[in-house]
Amino acid sequence: MPRLAVYACCTCVLALAAAGMAFARGQWAGIVWVLLAGFSSNVAWFYLRRDRAEGRAPGRPAAAGPQPAAGAASCGSGAACGLCLKKTC
Repeated sequence: MPRLAVYACCTCVLALAAAGMAFARGQWAGIVWVLLAGFSSNVAWFYLRRDRAEGRAPGRPAAAGPQPAAGAASCGSGAACGLCLKKTC
């Protein structure tokens, strides 16, 4: 599970607890906590879906970055290496 998703889940749980306490005391400011809980749950869902779309297994770190294809020219040669957005490096 991505670290930011864990933080967002913790924020969601704490915001829901704060909203419950605020409403129990009769304060309408709990609505702000409910909105924060909704936002943080959406953030957690986003990071979980992004992690799943990248195809990473749970607990496996992200790759260091794109790797050049076997036999590809290096950027110093002036040929396209496939690692940058330019056609030639």
